[in-house]
Amino acid sequence: MTIGMITLTIWSALLALLLTGFPVAFCMLSVAVVGYIFFISPQALYTIFPVVFRNLTTDIYVAIPLFIFMAAVFQVSGIGDRMYGTMYKWMAGLRGGLAIGTVVICTVIAAMTGLGGTGTVTMGLLAYPEMRKRGYEKRMAIGCIPAGGALGPLIPPSIPMILVGNLSGVSVGKLFMAGVFPGLICSFFFMLYIAIKCFFSPSLGPPIPPAERANWNEKFVSLGGTLAPILLILLVLGGIYTGACTPSEAGGVGAAGALICAAIYRNFNRKNLWWAVMTTMRVNAMVMWLVIGGASFSSLCGITGVTHFVRDILVALPIGPIGILTAMLTILFVMGMFIENASIIMICLPIMMPVALNLGFDPLWFGLVFTMVVIIGMITPVFGYNLFYFRGLGHADVNMMDIYLAILPYIPLMLASLALCIIFPEIVLWLPNRMIK
Repeated sequence: MTIGMITLTIWSALLALLLTGFPVAFCMLSVAVVGYIFFISPQALYTIFPVVFRNLTTDIYVAIPLFIFMAAVFQVSGIGDRMYGTMYKWMAGLRGGLAIGTVVICTVIAAMTGLGGTGTVTMGLLAYPEMRKRGYEKRMAIGCIPAGGALGPLIPPSIPMILVGNLSGVSVGKLFMAGVFPGLICSFFFMLYIAIKCFFSPSLGPPIPPAERANWNEKFVSLGGTLAPILLILLVLGGIYTGACTPSEAGGVGAAGALICAAIYRNFNRKNLWWAVMTTMRVNAMVMWLVIGGASFSSLCGITGVTHFVRDILVALPIGPIGILTAMLTILFVMGMFIENASIIMICLPIMMPVALNLGFDPLWFGLVFTMVVIIGMITPVFGYNLFYFRGLGHADVNMMDIYLAILPYIPLMLASLALCIIFPEIVLWLPNRMIK
């Protein structure tokens, strides 16, 4: 059988399994096992185990359960409540202030957790009811929450970046730092959009009456609620940037810091700790199964020559490097509408990174751009995970169509941020290039 037929068979089989709704990790693993039997030999199945074992025992993967645990503890620590109280006192008097403040808090949460669901769930429970009570238009109150939550995997620390870094051979620490400015640009665009929209249409996000606003003393006192999260961010990101600790060690610092914050706010008890541990185990198990499936599938593609075949086809396209880059990013964007981000990374990065290197793109820059497109999938209909996280909160006045319509303005804003990173690579590369080795 020719390499072209092998490639078509492998990818058609994977697509067919994905369309059945079978878990992505087991789709990749199934194709890998059957592919080894048919295209190589049954005895070659023995080679899958060392490939999987080598991937699972990679040191950087130690950081994944630590950052997941940090995010889980955050949800029960009371930090979100205190930050929301501070934001409410400072921002509620502005047009669209509660929505802008929600994005600010999501940005801070992003710098603490590395997961998109944490900010979405936390602010969906705290901010949405308050915005609706204060007369905010429904879609204005909804859209800023899953959009802000999508900053979680973009602003470091980031679980998807750990996967991208390990699969591509790019330094995870540098990849973390590469995401800082793109994430802040996305956050700024979100806030700017809300401010402009509410300035011209005050009814979308009215300020609270002057009589109900906090005085200056109350505002400054409320800032005490932000000290713990800011210190935690400085410890985690500062440690990585200065070289004082590796990303895995920073994960340990973050996890310990989250427990200390929970204790300070008197939410450190057996029930919350058990919930955080079990949540960490469930999420980490999901990620590790994706690593197993992805490593097996990538091994099959490599040993059969599919990876090189697809790379050669893409590189030979007569549309130039930027055209090929656009084609790859478009594929990722479309996949993001239907598949969650970790699965896309495991399926596509082993194919696309060699293409990017062959075209002369900086691997760190491409790794970040790749990650950004995958993260945009978290808020794209039909199956953006953050949209379903928000729907799962059970607000009686919200249906799925409300969420779809509310999120639409934020997708072009993230694409605009992506375009800036492509046009001006220094946005991505400046900070990691100045890291202390």
